[in-house]
Formats: sequence, structure tokens, C-alpha cells
Amino acid sequence: MADPQRARKLADRIKEIVARRLDKGLRDPRLGFVTITDVRVTGDLQHASVFYTVYGTDEERKDSAAALKAATGMLRTEVGRNITARITPSLEFIADAIPENAEHIESLLREARTRDEETTALAATAEYAGDADPYVKPRDLDADDDWDEIDDEASDLADDAEAGGSR
Repeated sequence: MADPQRARKLADRIKEIVARRLDKGLRDPRLGFVTITDVRVTGDLQHASVFYTVYGTDEERKDSAAALKAATGMLRTEVGRNITARITPSLEFIADAIPENAEHIESLLREARTRDEETTALAATAEYAGDADPYVKPRDLDADDDWDEIDDEASDLADDAEAGGSR
């Protein structure tokens, strides 16, 4: 197993070589606007997965995938000439799903933002289901009349208790 740092360096070098060759152009008219996004090399340095994106429609993506598959041998030869490794790694081109995933995440964020705005609008016009303040407050006993009412209630309760207790 090779050193992970060596594998990263080889992956970066393969990315440069393939991107430069694609920039020079292949003679395949099916090849669209291809961008190499990443290259990953196995631990034994014998296989490289080349991730790419294609700008365009689904048909252009399919055509570009076919063109890259057809040019794999030529690109592997180009890589073999430009790296200093005993074995030239085999190449596998994989369509990168980063743009689709990013669009999906963006749509989820837009949906969350609109739901938050709707919730904020509903909260602004919301009213309490019961009393505005459901907690019991102590009575405000400022006037003498209130004390008289309480004394009358207390004496009535006491009379009721005596009448009930003597039976």
C-alpha cells in the first residue's frame, strides 16, 4: 500500500493531465463542456476514479460520458507518459452529482425559508387560545370595602363550619 500523501499527489497530477488533455481537445464531437472535479486513486495506485461534471442537458451529459468512455485508453496513455510511476493506473470516469445535489439542497433551503416566513406571519396575527395571562394573580386589596367583603365571607364560612360541625 502506497503512502496516502503519494496517492494524493498522484491523483492531483492525473487531474491536471486529464484536464489539460481535455482542454486541448479530443476529436470526438460528442464531448461537451466537461470539468474534472476530483480524482481518487486506490491505495495500491493501480486504479483512478476521475469525477467530472458536464454543463448542459441530459443528452449532452450522456454524449460526453460516451466520448470519455471511448477516449479512456488514449487518456490513460497520456497519463502514463506524464507520470513517474511503474504502473499506469486504469482510469474510470464517473459523473459527479455535485451540481444536482447542490440544487437539491438549495431547493430545500428555499422551502425552509418560505415556511419560516409563513410561520412568522402567522405568529404576528396569532391570539391566545385562553386568557392572555393564564396565571392567577393575587387580589388587589386597596380599598376598605374589599376588606369588609372578605371579613363577611370569612364569617359566613365560619358560621357554616359551626353549623356543620355541631350536627
